[in-house]
Amino acid sequence: MMTWFDALLVTLWAVVTALGVRRGLSGLSWGLGGIVVCYLANSVSSSPVVSVLLVAALGFGGAVVTRRLIRAPVETPWHLAAGALGGFVLGALLISTVALSFPLDVRVTPKGRVATYPSVSLPPGIYDAVSQSQIKNELLRVWKASPALRTLLIPDQARLR
Repeated sequence: MMTWFDALLVTLWAVVTALGVRRGLSGLSWGLGGIVVCYLANSVSSSPVVSVLLVAALGFGGAVVTRRLIRAPVETPWHLAAGALGGFVLGALLISTVALSFPLDVRVTPKGRVATYPSVSLPPGIYDAVSQSQIKNELLRVWKASPALRTLLIPDQARLR
C-alpha cells in the first residue's frame, strides 16, 4: 500500500525530473554535478560548516562552468532527454536521502546491537507513513551496500562503521 509519504516522494521526484527537462542539456550537467558535489561534501568532512562551504563553492563553480559551456540550454529533443536524465538521477538521490534521513532506534540485546528504522519516537502519523513506505523499504538495502553508496545517501551512518 502506498502511503502519503510515498506520494510525497514520487511527486518530488517528478518535479525535479521536470526541472531537468526544462533546463535541457544544462539539466544533465545540473543533475550529475549535484551528485558529485553531494558525494564530495559527504566524504571530505564531517563538519557541517565545512560541508556547506564546500557545497556552496562547488555549486557556484559548477553553475558558472555550465553557463559558459552551454549557451542555449534547449535546442533539440535529445537535449530535453538529457535534461530529463539529469533531473531523474538527481531526483532519485534527493528522495533516497529524504526517505533514509529519519532517526534510528538502537538497542543493545544479548545478540548485540539491533537498529530499527525509523525510530518509534516519531509522531504516530509520521512513523506510520514512513515505516509502511514502499520506497523506504526498497532503500533499506543501502545499509548493506557499497561504502560509496552509503557515503552518498547516509553519510552519518557510513562514518559509524
